[in-house]
Amino acid sequence: MARTHAVLVTGSAGWIGRAVSAELVARGHRVRGFDRVPSPALPDSVVGDVAGPDELARALAGMDTAVHLAATPDEADFMTLLLPNNVVGLYRMLEAARHARLARVVLVSSGQLYRGHDGPLPITPATPTSPRNWYALTKVLTEAAGQVYAHAHGLGVVVIRPGWVPRDPAHAAELAANPHGKDSYLSPGDAGRGFAAAVEAGGLPPYTVVHVCSQPLGMTRYDLGPAKRLLGYEPRDRWPEGLGFAIATDAAGGGSS
Repeated sequence: MARTHAVLVTGSAGWIGRAVSAELVARGHRVRGFDRVPSPALPDSVVGDVAGPDELARALAGMDTAVHLAATPDEADFMTLLLPNNVVGLYRMLEAARHARLARVVLVSSGQLYRGHDGPLPITPATPTSPRNWYALTKVLTEAAGQVYAHAHGLGVVVIRPGWVPRDPAHAAELAANPHGKDSYLSPGDAGRGFAAAVEAGGLPPYTVVHVCSQPLGMTRYDLGPAKRLLGYEPRDRWPEGLGFAIATDAAGGGSS
């Protein structure tokens, strides 16, 4: 195993946050959670708001790495949800990480950067983005801000563009009905492994962008080569493996439509 890290996971009570925290703990890392609600699976956790001016700075004390997952996870009202959670919270995290002199911050982007993509496949980190809503635009900002802090402030930044992680049965049914859903699926277990690999990987450039998905059911939509080469990430699951809850038979079966 790579050396042990002290990792702050924001959004630790969320669906992906719980999976990432559990994987990091299983690998022997010291993990501290940060969320608006308690993270009962973590003995070391802080309840706070990422948009608060001082809360992240206190939570980062003694940490060397952060995985920043806290955000509104889909399209929502910009002024009341996306702005404070996805924009102000991002700024607070990067500034706190800079002042704490963290070795690395792992930022979560989104597959929604390619919602309007009709070009060649697979999509690679170099494929031009095609956002279609304000949520996706906040993730464009996330990636650009990561570049700024990597190159202007010397902060190691890894951006993960995750596949589609269903949060509940309705969200899973939406994935199953989407023409690209089953080839974009990311199980919680593979999400945990992908983010943990980003924490542990050595020898990375200052700024790294990779796609992390589970194995496609039909067509390869996202190029996982950079994640394998740079992070050592290998997906284990394929839709609907590792989903974590029951779904309707017609949603689970079949190939990509």
